[in-house]
Amino acid sequence: MFNYTQRPRVVDGIFLLNKSKGVSSNHALQQVKHLFAAKKAGHTGSLDPLATGVLPVCFGEATKLSRYLLDSEKGYYSVFKLGLETDTGDSEGRITSTHDASSITERLIRTTIDQFLGDSVQIPPMYSALKYNGQRLYKYARKGLDIERQPRPIEIYEYQIVSFESGVVADLEVKIRCSKGTYIRGLASDLGRLLRCGAHVHKLHRFAVGPFSDKLSISLSELRDDHSRNGVTACDEKLLPVDYALNATPKVTVDDKSAVRLQQGQSVLLSKGFNLEGEGDIVRVFDNELIFLGVGTLKSCGMLVPKRLVALKHRFN
Repeated sequence: MFNYTQRPRVVDGIFLLNKSKGVSSNHALQQVKHLFAAKKAGHTGSLDPLATGVLPVCFGEATKLSRYLLDSEKGYYSVFKLGLETDTGDSEGRITSTHDASSITERLIRTTIDQFLGDSVQIPPMYSALKYNGQRLYKYARKGLDIERQPRPIEIYEYQIVSFESGVVADLEVKIRCSKGTYIRGLASDLGRLLRCGAHVHKLHRFAVGPFSDKLSISLSELRDDHSRNGVTACDEKLLPVDYALNATPKVTVDDKSAVRLQQGQSVLLSKGFNLEGEGDIVRVFDNELIFLGVGTLKSCGMLVPKRLVALKHRFN
């Protein structure tokens, strides 16, 4: 039986949590960190308590590369309630207005959501974790205050109707793939405004974060069950390599001397045989023993500049 007083240990890697509804991202993170008995952990991109789905948890050296997950594309399934607006933009808020949505058709919705595709700007909702003067916006919102927010650039890659049930209050299920910083509650509110019936998010599930799919994710209850049977060993078996989030980026192998120079923060010249696609390309860097060293950027002259290095002793293929 695992001793819950075990001292925190060094853990490196990424765990894909399938967050359940009603739990904050930070609470879920702390539970996972406790089960792994890890010294250092952080999640990449919060999910509202209402939301479920993929929440990558980075341990140890993987936290140094978490920005690449924060910046990556996200995928969501969501159910919008048409005909009802709430103060939070989701089902946890107070209903502020009602409208008859029975005249809304699937064809009208399809035409309207097409307007969201591509580059645009979005004003973050007041009920968000963004900070103003050091305080979260949602804290101002709870006091009835409305702070002016600047529009932020976003991009919608995919916005499709999954199902539609018409009615005075209609249910619209959508699939959305979008850039970082996109608020699905904002998309629901904007769609409701354009349809002139109002809308809010009733359900939200994140099915993808960058290369990570919910098909690979594990619930907290599953992790607890495995942990109760085999302790932290069962947890470790579910870790993905530190560089997994960057699998789509080119891979560079350097000799021992170059590896030492890179780890000292110095640039190295790559062999002429390496194919340079473009200056500033991000590459994964490994030594001759296939130990992941971190990421670097390439210059047109073939120079590799260290960007974010890690300290690992694990060997990956």
